Amino acid sequence: MFVGSHVIIYSNDADADRAFIADVLGFPHVDAGAGWLIFRLPPAEIAVHPTDGGERHEFYLMCEDIEALFDKLAGAGVEVSRDITEERWGRLAGIPLPSGAGLPVYQPLHPVAYNLPD
Repeated sequence: MFVGSHVIIYSNDADADRAFIADVLGFPHVDAGAGWLIFRLPPAEIAVHPTDGGERHEFYLMCEDIEALFDKLAGAGVEVSRDITEERWGRLAGIPLPSGAGLPVYQPLHPVAYNLPD
């Protein structure tokens, strides 16, 4: 029925954030025209959480080893913008985009769905 998902990050400096995602994070991409890059993401999953407030959506990049990821990113000059915290569901941290926006990253400690067979 569905062939994928499309995530949008709104940015105050889209060109810088696109360059960071392409050059530093190394995500493969296509140019949809005039430098409008669209990136291939790793496999994904979706969770639905209850809320008492308004609806909102969040985007996290998942990794298998958060320390190894941050060691690799440090080699590219990327500093952690949100120190690692231990949550019951995973190890959570964040990296800054050039625009100043934070990009949450986590190492799941829960069963994952992104590698389930079709």
